[in-house]
Amino acid sequence: MKMEMVAAIPVLTACCWTMMTMAGGPPSARCESDPAELPRPRLESSVSVEEALQARRSARRYGKGPLTLAEVSQLLWAAQGINDPRGLRTSPSAGALYPLELLVVAGSVEGLEAGVYAYRPRGHVLTRRQEGDARDALARAALRQSWMSEAPAIIVVAGVYERTTGKYGRRGARYVHMEAGHAAQNIYLQAEALDLATVVVGAFHDEAVQEAAALDPDEVPLYLMPVGKKAP
Repeated sequence: MKMEMVAAIPVLTACCWTMMTMAGGPPSARCESDPAELPRPRLESSVSVEEALQARRSARRYGKGPLTLAEVSQLLWAAQGINDPRGLRTSPSAGALYPLELLVVAGSVEGLEAGVYAYRPRGHVLTRRQEGDARDALARAALRQSWMSEAPAIIVVAGVYERTTGKYGRRGARYVHMEAGHAAQNIYLQAEALDLATVVVGAFHDEAVQEAAALDPDEVPLYLMPVGKKAP
């Protein structure tokens, strides 16, 4: 499917669970749209890791203008993209169990209608969970930090604890939190390489975020990361 057709993705009904399995990862309890391919991530840039580390900062102000679909693609790949034929990803995971789920709450992204989208690493695709701009609702859920809704998109990092605790017991919860940190730092450094701004937000009401971001009951929100152009 061509990416410019994302805005017209049909919503599936009976075949929802089948398509989620095909898109990679466990199927969602919610009905999601047909998977739509993202632009392929680039593997080279003019910004070194050292330069990105030196420049990395948290930003709560954003410049005008939308994000591009290529930028969103790159950020998601940096956080949880597959970089190995065996299915291993850009962020380390205890036992390669990958308990994290990434969602994009899009409000101003070129080629993407406003809505909530789930990232599926296998195939590097997005599926739409919910239509409409949910940024204001997410900002309210985050203790009314209204500046968050000024970002063109907000990346939600959620954890499904059972994927890791099933093997490692109670200590597995600690591993899930570690992995959220790994993914968030990857987003920070990739954002810097793209000349974008972001910040991690951990102050929010879990249940309100789950509702605003169309999370499944077993998906626990861990981080919210607004992303946008750097402010002048």
